[in-house]
Amino acid sequence: MPLQEAFGYDLAQSLFTQQRNLILEGITDYWYLEATSQLLRDENIEKLNDKIALVFANSAGKVVYYATILFAHKLKVAALLDSDAAGDQAAQQENLVHTLGNKNILRTKDFTNGTIKPEIEDLLKETLINIAKEEYQKDVKSIADSQPNRAIIDIFSNEIPNFSKYKLAKAYVKWTKSNAASNLSSVEIDNWKGLIQKVNKVLK
Repeated sequence: MPLQEAFGYDLAQSLFTQQRNLILEGITDYWYLEATSQLLRDENIEKLNDKIALVFANSAGKVVYYATILFAHKLKVAALLDSDAAGDQAAQQENLVHTLGNKNILRTKDFTNGTIKPEIEDLLKETLINIAKEEYQKDVKSIADSQPNRAIIDIFSNEIPNFSKYKLAKAYVKWTKSNAASNLSSVEIDNWKGLIQKVNKVLK
């Protein structure tokens, strides 16, 4: 119980019902992965193994706790971490590396091109720029184009007053309800195909 309380939400028994588990940093990562994998599944582009449970840990720092407890239940576990400072710190935790092994610690930088310290949003950079323009009436495309190595969340945070990662992620989920994978850019599709293929491979 003390561990469950420390995690920030109740670890129900359902957490341990799947043999394969992918731990994500937070709820917005969960939304992006779930919604985008469904788009690719619907058009038979790539299919995330439906036997893989997506588990969000509420922060990069808590990923190691989830990995440890799931691994202790003899379940297959992998983690997807952003390539920002928090993700780097989590990925270098000795306990996490010992529990999962390096091959099961996935980083967003491995599925994007050029961006320094990319977060999961950088796998959807072009689409999110368009969604942010609709949501906030602020077009940051020219800035993003002129600074291709800069993480898109950093640009949004600096250029859009009252920007919220949570609001943007919810807007993206809504967007996926009325759009198809073909509405993503070819680069974005390749990014997500690579990620999904890797997740399926490490949790086969």
